[in-house]
Amino acid sequence: MVAACAVGRLGGDGPWVGFAPTLDDAYALVVGGPDGRSRSAPAEADDMLALAIAYFQDDLAEPPEELAATHGDIGALVRHLAELERDPTRRRLLAEAVDAVDDGLAADVVVGRLGRCLGGDEDSVARLTRRSTELLAG
Repeated sequence: MVAACAVGRLGGDGPWVGFAPTLDDAYALVVGGPDGRSRSAPAEADDMLALAIAYFQDDLAEPPEELAATHGDIGALVRHLAELERDPTRRRLLAEAVDAVDDGLAADVVVGRLGRCLGGDEDSVARLTRRSTELLAG
């Protein structure tokens, strides 16, 4: 796994949450715990979307500066999702989200496009909190 990119912290002093490309052309969800160690698990598409949404909404506390994800990192993440998506409707929606990220559209526009791709009833922060708790407990 390549070095992780942190999107933000769950609470002011809480664990950071982010992602990292893996050697098998996928992504891992990565959580940095309070003990200084990170834990990871294969990321689901909705995990990656939740991270991208949280990045543009500024929903999370600032990540560790040395690990902070960039706009380019998020663009690559969303582009990866679009390339792998098999459902034609969701693929089109992801392509629109990629365009919004790449074109530097306003954050609310990007979030709107990403949000149309997110499945389930959980908002991005709730999903990231749940997944992080699962990783840290395991």
